[in-house]
Amino acid sequence: MRKVILGLMVGMLFSSSSFAENVQLPKQYNLNLATAEKLTENAEKACQQLNKHFAIAILDRGGQPLVIKRHESIGPHNALAAQKKAFTALSTKTPTTIFSQNARQNVDSQNLTSFPELLLLGGGFPVVYQNEVVGAIGIAGSGGSKNDDWCAEQAIKMTFNSQEK
Repeated sequence: MRKVILGLMVGMLFSSSSFAENVQLPKQYNLNLATAEKLTENAEKACQQLNKHFAIAILDRGGQPLVIKRHESIGPHNALAAQKKAFTALSTKTPTTIFSQNARQNVDSQNLTSFPELLLLGGGFPVVYQNEVVGAIGIAGSGGSKNDDWCAEQAIKMTFNSQEK
């Protein structure tokens, strides 16, 4: 009987809340579908200024697609290219043009082109909100990396600068 009571007391002691860890999860911002659609709309407006169509991918912070869209006149491979550009920007937290330049200049980084998920071409940007990467945008097929970059960067500026007013 004493062993049973002692066992119950020990069990109660270890199940006591005084042994529970106080865990706090970090608060974070997340890119939502409505904002991803606004980024897409603003990218379309930006590329219209260049008289260009494109493919676009918007990824959330976990690398999952929120939007993948391709104009019917743009080759189907561009939808995948846009997604890979966005994934590269998200993973590296760096615009893909800058990341590509850095990779070419650093001998240790040149093997990054062997990762099939990464695409080291301009047109990918991390989406940063309150100093936190919340997702990424990738644009392809607008007539070259410079156009892709410009449209993506303008979309981010148009979307987030309008919220600060």
